[in-house]
Amino acid sequence: MNKNKFAVTPPRGWNSFDYYDANVREQEIRANAEYMADNLKQYGWEYVVVDIQWYAYDTGTQREKYEYIPFSRVEMDEYGRLLPCPERFPSSVGGRGFAPLAEYVHSLGLKFGIHIMRGIPRTAAERHLQIKGTARTADEIADPGSVCLWNPDMYGLRDMEESQSYYDSLMELYASWGVDFVKCDDICNSRMLSGKSDAQQSEIRMLYHAIQKCGRPIVLSLSPGPALLERGSFYSEYANMWRLTGDFWDNWTQLRDMFERCEKWASYVKKGCYPDCDMLPLGWIGKGFLEERKTRFTQAEQKTMMTLWSICHSPLFLGAELTRLDKETLELITQQEVLALNSAMDNEVLQLMKNEDEAIWVSRNPGGQKLYVAMFNFKNQTANIILPKGLLADKDVQFETYHRVTDVWDDCEIPEVPDAYMAEAHGVRLLRFEQ
Repeated sequence: MNKNKFAVTPPRGWNSFDYYDANVREQEIRANAEYMADNLKQYGWEYVVVDIQWYAYDTGTQREKYEYIPFSRVEMDEYGRLLPCPERFPSSVGGRGFAPLAEYVHSLGLKFGIHIMRGIPRTAAERHLQIKGTARTADEIADPGSVCLWNPDMYGLRDMEESQSYYDSLMELYASWGVDFVKCDDICNSRMLSGKSDAQQSEIRMLYHAIQKCGRPIVLSLSPGPALLERGSFYSEYANMWRLTGDFWDNWTQLRDMFERCEKWASYVKKGCYPDCDMLPLGWIGKGFLEERKTRFTQAEQKTMMTLWSICHSPLFLGAELTRLDKETLELITQQEVLALNSAMDNEVLQLMKNEDEAIWVSRNPGGQKLYVAMFNFKNQTANIILPKGLLADKDVQFETYHRVTDVWDDCEIPEVPDAYMAEAHGVRLLRFEQ
């Protein structure tokens, strides 16, 4: 199955990580899914993703010392495949896995996703568990020199036929549960014991081929970043999404840095393949990290983030506790024209200019009747940004043919077409020009 046929626009949804860390429970997933179905589904938000360590017991009980408890107890089947912890996901009891939860999410008209770590559980290797469909055992395919430096749960896999069989068995299991989205971690840009960066190409290929065999359309997302630019074509061939950064949080420095990353990766954006700016840290976040807070981004910075992610066709995943969204945040993430810009894959998109003080991105529909211009202010105070009509002309944009201009975020028409536009500190003006 061609991956581009079921992710033709950037995936959009919610992920449990930014608020719950590794501690999310089934009732919390259900509550957020219900909120999404009632308030966000009509705007294209559809994926509900259970993030890291859903298989682990005692998560968060030693958070002052560990984010992920070393060698903790995990739930696993006889083939070394991790299962949901029944204490946190009671519907999984009896070997049902995530099937009941996925069925409930699907009943709401939504899609269901999970986070996984690259490789095979260390405990499976220690117990010499059989690999389904082969005579090999987990210790024979596990590579003890390939370990994640920040999560102690897994060994990477050797590049061999039986390793492919293990990934095949994983995707077979996930397809039987009804999984629609897999976020694989420690694989896009792994930090190895040697100190070198490695994109783990063999395991990415195995995951891709396992998805092709499983009979279910499953979006494949690769983490963490920063993705390696020289492997852009490789990511495009084998994945739907790949992270451009490490974990993205609510600070201006990281947001400002994203402009350089989006510029570098713009040429790799196409239907089914999306450089991923990471989650949107909006609303209430940080509870599982012992730092529960409302996002530190100003309202202007939140609009900047939503605009950049949208015009660059990044996937959009919320990290907030959805049931606590305030009116302003809900309005921000349901601005229909901004979201439509995110899905407009046939538009021509480019960064027109960028310097220390400002950046300008444009998006033009195929017929040229509409031209979107996003003018970003990097300064710490309100500033005017001049529209560089000469640069537009250099890109074959005949600006004089556009006679009507609308401020998208403010949803108001501007009576004249001025040469400069005022933007708040760290803010944006998103303008729609029409012929």
